[in-house]
Amino acid sequence: MSNYKYTEEYDAEHTASISKDYLHILQALGENPGREGLLKTPERAAKMMQYLTSGGCEKPAEILRSAMFKDPYQQMVVVKDIELYSLCEHHLLPFYGKAHIAYIPNGHIVGLSKIPRVVDAFSRRLQVQERLTQEILHCIQDTLEPIGVAVVIEASHLCMQMRGIQKQNSVTTTSAFTGEFLKDATRKEFISLISTKLH
Repeated sequence: MSNYKYTEEYDAEHTASISKDYLHILQALGENPGREGLLKTPERAAKMMQYLTSGGCEKPAEILRSAMFKDPYQQMVVVKDIELYSLCEHHLLPFYGKAHIAYIPNGHIVGLSKIPRVVDAFSRRLQVQERLTQEILHCIQDTLEPIGVAVVIEASHLCMQMRGIQKQNSVTTTSAFTGEFLKDATRKEFISLISTKLH
């Protein structure tokens, strides 16, 4: 017998309430929640949903402010291939992919790990890709006040792949730009950098 025990902390009252709702959903689907494989499913699903929507409790701007540093650097800073996982608010199915983000500092730079953390904070909410793209962009622009920001997201949506039109190889790309990235030459440089494998 294994002594392995994995622990997570969740609000007990919320978990119990959401678990009860999942129990009713399983029953409504004609399942038997009493069978072995489903005994703990309502609780697992309740904890999963709390985790996947936990970004609503985070303050992305504060994440950036926690590691802002004065610096004269004014060239493009690119963080690409940031993995993201989110839930489509229309069907509660995942969409997943990569975010590519750049900014041109204007007196302040930010710790590089904070940009992926901002992506996570906005992704762990009920979302649509279009809004996610804009929220990341505006958070960085409003907090760092850089010369410009660029955000491109490429994602696959299970609501298109598992149901509905069932196009398994479709990828959705969204983009948003501010400041210097509204200029064609700067935007082309950014697109070139995120399209090139340098390693």
